[in-house]
Amino acid sequence: MASASDLSAQSRLAETGGDLSAVEGPLRGYHHDTYVFPLLEPLGGARSGRWKCREPRSDLLWFDRRCFDSEERLLQALVGRVSGIPDVIEAGGTRLQRFIEGRTLGALHPSGHRVPEALLDQIIALFGELVAISAETLLVKRRCVAEDRPRDGDTDGFLERLIRFTEERVYARNAETFSGLFDDLGVDGESFKRLRKHVLGLRERPFSFLHADLHRANFVVDPRKRLWTIDWELAMVGDPLYDLATHLHLMRYPADQEELVADRWSTAVEKVRPGASHGMAHDLPLLVGYKRAQSVFTDVIRTALSLADGPPPDWRRFAHAAAKLHGVLLAARAPLGLGAVPTPRGIVASLVRWHRGHGRGRGAAQRT
Repeated sequence: MASASDLSAQSRLAETGGDLSAVEGPLRGYHHDTYVFPLLEPLGGARSGRWKCREPRSDLLWFDRRCFDSEERLLQALVGRVSGIPDVIEAGGTRLQRFIEGRTLGALHPSGHRVPEALLDQIIALFGELVAISAETLLVKRRCVAEDRPRDGDTDGFLERLIRFTEERVYARNAETFSGLFDDLGVDGESFKRLRKHVLGLRERPFSFLHADLHRANFVVDPRKRLWTIDWELAMVGDPLYDLATHLHLMRYPADQEELVADRWSTAVEKVRPGASHGMAHDLPLLVGYKRAQSVFTDVIRTALSLADGPPPDWRRFAHAAAKLHGVLLAARAPLGLGAVPTPRGIVASLVRWHRGHGRGRGAAQRT
């Protein structure tokens, strides 16, 4: 049976002039289902290639703060200012993004592997382009009200809003379903007090535009080895060092290349916006620590839900999930002030207990 998202997308596709007989999809993502198709008629200068239409998933889980109303309008505003972003056209009242033909950076160079120098050059250049854009020069409608935006340079205020989102919209909103599992793992409401104490005292830096989700699956390498950046829905305005911290946390560079990327980032952004890397030696570990702490809350919920919809406990799946969560907890031990981290075997037991009470549709995370 087609889902509500599928039916909505099919209705929109019928109005775009796309070749419905050649639709590829839905391609499942964290936040959207994507449908890819060629246009039957040239439109808005689009004479070749394939385009994509996206629908929010009906089982949507948003674990990150969003800033802009429309990704497509944002991309249109970035044309000429940021290289390697998909074209956007309008067809039948629907905004379509060009589908970038190629392979993700993660498919070519998986997590933990080195990124070739030619591609790394393009990543560093992208950071320079992003930091050159300020809130005043980016005239795109934003979701957050003015009162909820920290003043320019208030990096503590910026991070506090991110912590508050994780605390209220991820942990507290889902506490009824997941508090027992979190308790078993040594995480509770007091963890946020310890996290705030751990990250307090960031240096001030001028704010800029951030992608805020630059990982290997959001870079596409085309046949000419050009790097394209996709999935801008988590973009925001804020502390430029947060963009680097998020990138390093998600990319999993080898240690020596991670250090190189940080050094090159600092050089690139200082040329464009002096002061953008101020206090980096002190603050970068703290911001990476926040990302590791945030991962505990998002990964526990996502992992539990992935097990909840499956068959009765498959010990290999549970062992794999427990090993992953064990690593996540160890990484976040300092920023969350955790005591002893449960062993992988103990985490398996906790997941099985949760599964017995909430598996197969008996519990679900709150949608945002």
